[in-house]
Amino acid sequence: MNWQHAKPYWPFAQYSQFTLQKPHLWHIQDIGTGPVILLIHGAGSTTHSWQHLVPFLTDRYRVIMVDLPGQGFTRLGAQQRCGLDHMAEDLTSCLTALDLAPKVIIGHSAGVAIALRLAELAKFDCKVIGINAALDHFRGVAGVLFPLLAKAIANMPFSSSLLSKIAGHDQTVDRILKGTGSTLTAADVEFYKELMRSRSHIGATLQMMAQWDLEPLLARLPRLQTETHLIASSNDLAVPCATSQRAAALLPNADYQALPNLGHLAHEEDAATIAACIAPMLDLGCASGT
Repeated sequence: MNWQHAKPYWPFAQYSQFTLQKPHLWHIQDIGTGPVILLIHGAGSTTHSWQHLVPFLTDRYRVIMVDLPGQGFTRLGAQQRCGLDHMAEDLTSCLTALDLAPKVIIGHSAGVAIALRLAELAKFDCKVIGINAALDHFRGVAGVLFPLLAKAIANMPFSSSLLSKIAGHDQTVDRILKGTGSTLTAADVEFYKELMRSRSHIGATLQMMAQWDLEPLLARLPRLQTETHLIASSNDLAVPCATSQRAAALLPNADYQALPNLGHLAHEEDAATIAACIAPMLDLGCASGT
């Protein structure tokens, strides 16, 4: 994606910085002062997905947002490092190099798995808040076919270019977003249309899907002592509430909360509700989004 083209309209562009922490050139947004909160988006998204939630946090916290490797404006430095463990390792190294020790990591969807793995690797104490956590493996035949198909597509010449042309069609993006159960504003949908037209973004997302392996992390959940709060939306058509409920039951220091009506992109469609939900976990008090 072209940063110079997007900079005039990208959310919080004035807080963006680029740092080379091998192997990637990271796009990071650094806003506010106070204890550090790290926000990790899900697969196929970017920092833009937090734009409505951030104003509820920055009056008392220093908010760090990052684009995952190859997605958005982070330049992928090693194609083979798009899986869960590698991304968590590289992000941990980046945080260490920047002298950042988050007190809280908030993840969305696949970002929750990265947050939990990062908490395992980090040399600082933190809690994890997960929004519609993708913490379950594919079941049955899909568990075998999906990774194989993703790998096959990711390794095909010109596959990301072709898919970006297909996925970038307005109707395709609308159909994908409808499948999340969330209702976004037209302005928010435009960000996803731009992302889906990006060959590099689609390619990195495919690599993430192809290299994703949750099994080791899922096996360790009963031993993971990180304080964890999992929030799930009842109208999430992408990741069922039961996924977060099961994960919370396995984690020894976790709780679970269900939210009515909202879909998979809950933090985008109703940031105020999400902010109110996580406020007790952060001790935000009367923070407002103005």
